[in-house]
Amino acid sequence: MAQKPSIPKGTRDFGPAEMAGRNYIFDTIRSVFRTYGYAPIETPSMENLSTLLGKYGEEGDKLLFRILNSGDAFSKINYDDYRVEGTEDGYNSKALSLKVCEKGLRYDLTVPFARFVVQHQNDITFPFKRFQIQPVWRADRPQKGRYREFYQCDVDVIGSTSQLNELELVQIVDRVFTLFDVNVCVKINNRKVLTGMAEICGFPDKVVDITVAIDKIDKIGIDAVEAEMAEKGLTAEAIEVIRPILTLSGTTAEKIAVMRELMSGKSASGLVSETGLKGLDELEELFGFIEAAGVKCEVEIDLSLARGLNYYTGAIFEVKAKDYAIGSICGGGRYDNLTGIFGLPNMSGVGISFGADRIYDVLKGLDKFPSEVTSTTRLLFANMGSDELKYLIPVVKSLREAGVSCEIYPEQTKLKKQFDYADKKFIPFLSIVGGNEIAEGVINIKNLSTGTQKSFAKDDVDAMIEFLSM
Repeated sequence: MAQKPSIPKGTRDFGPAEMAGRNYIFDTIRSVFRTYGYAPIETPSMENLSTLLGKYGEEGDKLLFRILNSGDAFSKINYDDYRVEGTEDGYNSKALSLKVCEKGLRYDLTVPFARFVVQHQNDITFPFKRFQIQPVWRADRPQKGRYREFYQCDVDVIGSTSQLNELELVQIVDRVFTLFDVNVCVKINNRKVLTGMAEICGFPDKVVDITVAIDKIDKIGIDAVEAEMAEKGLTAEAIEVIRPILTLSGTTAEKIAVMRELMSGKSASGLVSETGLKGLDELEELFGFIEAAGVKCEVEIDLSLARGLNYYTGAIFEVKAKDYAIGSICGGGRYDNLTGIFGLPNMSGVGISFGADRIYDVLKGLDKFPSEVTSTTRLLFANMGSDELKYLIPVVKSLREAGVSCEIYPEQTKLKKQFDYADKKFIPFLSIVGGNEIAEGVINIKNLSTGTQKSFAKDDVDAMIEFLSM
């Protein structure tokens, strides 16, 4: 019995129609990146595990796909070296996995980018502005809008601390989603403010635990977030200090004003956080830039926004579609210390990542793909016989050289079948050329959606193209 074909959970095949939509997304995003002076790079699908581990926090490390060493990776393992004392068959699985897996599939594009910058620092000009559109892999639980293999479209600038870079990223988001005709909200916070929250509640060493918990607030709700913080060792008094921040409302200026008071010692704890105040200064400056730039999309401060990745140190961003229920479709932030891990300190960077797969789901769900995107072929020539083919072949050649996507139906068969082919492939124009057209030296082209039909001289390619552009 033949094996039923399948693919791993959390991955997908893409047919021609889907690829047309995806390429529309990639091309649109790529064009915007280029207009802001960003240049493309690519990095390998796999990285050394030493590059990836410890950069995404404990939860992120669990989601790394590890690649088994080639050959018989277990043949030379002395299992006694990995045995846990006091047990009969217990082993140190972490240490053992590092022995047999030295590489892993990249989790995101930011850490490989930091590695790239350090490795090629003598060959690039700072500030270095790059974009990267490639797949990443995470061993996550597959669900709606969440895949194990998906594309990211990253744009970063490294070697500059100016918040004009943050402004530029917001402008890029605004431009991209304006072109997609999708209403979005850009949520902004600052990691220094989150550090300040940990300091004023009296648990500065719990900033990671606090941010990881807060990052789940939209998924599990405030009560569950507070319960998780309590499990991580925060006292009821500390949680009481954080609670008003998580439920804060009002304008950007009002939120910042309240936070300044809390960070200045007016919270229930009476503690002051200079780091938190610095973060508020940065937020105030950034929102001033955004207002001056006339950004069209909704932009708001969200003091509960955390983004769970450990490497963020300043501004953090998250973008959500307003008219379609799905998770974050874009996010990122500033990282000051990432290249330092690889031996290049004091190299600040900031970037955002567009989730192409979720953007596809949004555009499809809102029916925002342009009609021309759904068709890979603009014009189909019906196959009426050998003489007609000889007449058409030079015309098709000229149209293709002019950039028109067209094809001839390969077999001479019933016209209904050829019409059905055009319909199923969403081909908007059809040409039927028979003996009369050959005698007159013309090409008939019909717009299948409007029913409009015109005849053109065989060599009048420009007129045909004008009609096909309607």
